[in-house]
Order: sequence, then C-alpha cells, then structure tokens
Amino acid sequence: MNRRKKLYLNTTTAILNQIVVLVCGFILPRYILAYFGSDINGLVTSMTRFLSVISFLELGIGPVIQSNLYKPLANNDADMISKIVVSAEKFYRKIAYIFVLYIAVLMVIFPRINSDYDFWFTASLLLIISISTFAQYYFGITYQVFLNADQKVYVHTIVQIITTILNTFLCVLMMKLGCGLHIVKLASAVVFIARPLVQNTYVKKHYKINHKITFTEEPIKQKWNGFAQHLASVVCSEIDVVLLTFFSTYQSVSIYSIYLLVVSGINKLVMTAVSGLESFWGNIMAKKEYYLLKKTFEVVESLIHAGVTFLFIVTAILIAPFVSVYTKGINDAAAYYLPLFGILLTLAYGVQCLRVPYFRIIKAAGHYKETQKGAFISMLLNIIFSITLIFKFQLVGVAIGTLVAMLYHTIYFAWYLRKNILNRPFNHFVKHMVVDIIVGVLSFLATGWLRMGITTYGDWIIYAVIVAVIVGVITFALNLLLYKDEFIYLIRKVLKCT
Repeated sequence: MNRRKKLYLNTTTAILNQIVVLVCGFILPRYILAYFGSDINGLVTSMTRFLSVISFLELGIGPVIQSNLYKPLANNDADMISKIVVSAEKFYRKIAYIFVLYIAVLMVIFPRINSDYDFWFTASLLLIISISTFAQYYFGITYQVFLNADQKVYVHTIVQIITTILNTFLCVLMMKLGCGLHIVKLASAVVFIARPLVQNTYVKKHYKINHKITFTEEPIKQKWNGFAQHLASVVCSEIDVVLLTFFSTYQSVSIYSIYLLVVSGINKLVMTAVSGLESFWGNIMAKKEYYLLKKTFEVVESLIHAGVTFLFIVTAILIAPFVSVYTKGINDAAAYYLPLFGILLTLAYGVQCLRVPYFRIIKAAGHYKETQKGAFISMLLNIIFSITLIFKFQLVGVAIGTLVAMLYHTIYFAWYLRKNILNRPFNHFVKHMVVDIIVGVLSFLATGWLRMGITTYGDWIIYAVIVAVIVGVITFALNLLLYKDEFIYLIRKVLKCT
C-alpha cells in the first residue's frame, strides 16, 4: 500500500472514529446528568482532568519518537527501528511507576479539595477511573506511536471505534439496570484495557522487532525537547478545569464539560482527520521531495483554514442553543445557557485547529528544540490570563485565557516557518487569517436575523441547517475566489485527473 492510499485510509477511519467518539461522548454525560446529577458529572470531569497528568508525564516523547522513526522506516533499517522501540518502552516503563505513585497521592489529596462527598466514595472512584486512563496511555502507547509513524493509524483507530461503542453500550445498559457509578466506571476500565492488548498483538504479528537489542548511544534524538510542546498543550487543555475545581463549584465544572464536549468533539474531528499528515510529510522529507512538500502544504493550509473556519463559526453560533436543548429536564438547566462563554471557548479551539498544518510540519521535521520557547510563552499566557480573570468572570475568564494562549501559539508557528523548513513569507498566513475573520464577521451578521424558539432537537436541527448553509456559502465563495488554484489542484488529485 503506497503512502497516498495510507493517507486516505487513515483519514477515513480517523473521521469515522471521531464521529463515533462525538456521538458516544454526548450520550454518556447526558445519562450521567440524568441518573447522578450535575455535581457528580462535575466530580467525574475533575477527576479525569487531574488524571490526565499521565499525558503530561509522557513529556511529549510520543511525537519525538514518531519523528525519529520516519527515516529508519523509509529505509527499512530494522536495527534502528528496534533500538528506538526498546528505548521508548524503557522510558514509558519508568513513567508508569511515577504515575502509580501520583495516583496514590491523589487518592489522599483529591477527596479533601471538596468535602461534598464521602472520602472513600471519592478515593475509590478515582482509583477506578485511573485504571482506564492508565491502560489506554501506557500498556500500548509505544506501539501506537510506532503504527502512527508507519502510516498505519487506521489499525488502532479501528480498535478505538469498536471499544468506544462497546463502552457506551455497557455503561448505558448498567445505568438503566440501576448500577452505581463505581460499577459503571469499572466496566469502562475493563473495556479500555482491551485496546492496547489487541494493538500490541497486531504489531508483534506483523513486525519483527528485536527486544533484546542493545545500544550505547541514545537512538531517540531530542527526547527531552518535545517537553515544551507537550507541556503547553496539556496546560492549555487542563488548566481551565483545574482552576474551576479550586476556585469555583462542581456545577461550573459540569457546565464547562458540557460545552467542551461540543467544542472538543469538533476539534478532535479535525485533529484526527489530519492525523496521517505528520507521517505523510515525514516520509516526504525523509526522501527529500521538497517541491511536493511545499505544494501539498499550500493545499492543506487552504483546506484547513476554510474547513476549520466553517466548522467553528457554525459551532459558535449553534452551541448555546444546543446545550439548552441537551440539558432540558435537568434541575439546573437554566445555568447552562451561556452564549458568550460558548463563543469564546469555540473560538479558542478553532484557533488551535488553524495551527494544524504549521505544527504538523514542524513535528514531522523534528524541530522541537527550536520551537520550545514559543510553547513556554503560550503556557504562561494561559496561566496568567486565566488566573487573573477567573475571580471576576468565572467561566468566561478561563475561556479568554485559553483563547489568548491558542492565538499566540498559532501565530508563533506561522512566524517560525517564514525562515525554517518551508521558508515562506509570513503574509501567506496573515492573508488566511484576514479571510477567516471576514468569514466570521459576515457569518454572524448574516445569521443575526434568525430568531427561532428552539425547544426541541427538531427545532435545533432546522436552525442548524439554515446556519450551516449561510456560513457555508460565505466560506466557499470567499475561499474559492482567493484560493482557486489550491482547490482546483486538490479536486484534480482526488479525482485523479492528473
């Protein structure tokens, strides 16, 4: 299978996976809200965010390992591939021990943050949720990164689709049968342990990796330089819930989590759809096909800006009415209707998606050390703005902090590329951003006349279709007018007319 077919297969399965994750992601919280209430939903969300430090402990080593694998995979260098895999496994094993210690400490501290619930109720629930998180990240993370580097994202994506559907079905069934929250979460843990087991079996069957190989020189270059990129990403995604847990209420955390379900769902749809790009570009750079690199980057950049702008402008307009319908019937449903917060949070994650082509090509080239300064500045901006604004503006305050950090980091990556890797003028990025802003302003103005009493999903769907058509026409018209060559090139490639 050539790299283009792999890219299409990876993209197709990734989109399907994200649709499944998005649908299942809406089903489970709604049942938790209905059976256990907003405070429990907020408690579970807080626990999940605190446990996501496992991602922080990974220190961003995954993308670094992946970028180091491109060349040996392209050259079929079995010895170097084995050395990198063995080195990665040793690293993750050490991190696993640290995470176990962290869970033990968290089980003592977390129940004391908010004493609304019994100590053992909170501590035991935390332990159960940690099993699922631990299993997903560490039992199979080395081989997942390996498959990504070999452009076989579709392998673990298919496994994720199956386990996500199975987990949702089991959890809903158990809630309907009257099972407690602990039993429901334990069922999730059992399902998710299956993910790495299946994935690891596939790799061992299809690849010959020498686990007894030895080496004197570290095979993974820039192992620690991926830290800054990853730290910034973790802080931007987790700081909001952490601050709300300490300085607000579990109800605020619950409200945030519901809006985040929508926004992160669209965000992950974009991220997973382009998950094959990094290895695709990494393979091109390994073979020094620089003209193809620049051409494909221009097309992807135009497509990402047009697609992301459309998706997130539509989401920004529709998110508050959707949450209103989604929480209908919940005791404190009125507290969930926060249009300004929804718009700001949506824009923040939309800006993060806009940086996809810039960040992916930087990762593919392995430029972690060179760009770590921008990552630290982005992280500090998020912390400073969020802490400063949360006391006065609560949810809106943390959303502003996230938006500022995301915007800076995106601009930084585009600025870096002006003299590195692609050596392209910065005004290409500026032009795209100006077009995105114009599309957003025109879209809000064009849909402002819509005044619909939205009380059911049917009402919302009609409203969504009208909004999507209006925003779609504006987005397509402006981008086609200004980036006609890129879109013609893309259509020709898809239709194989060249």
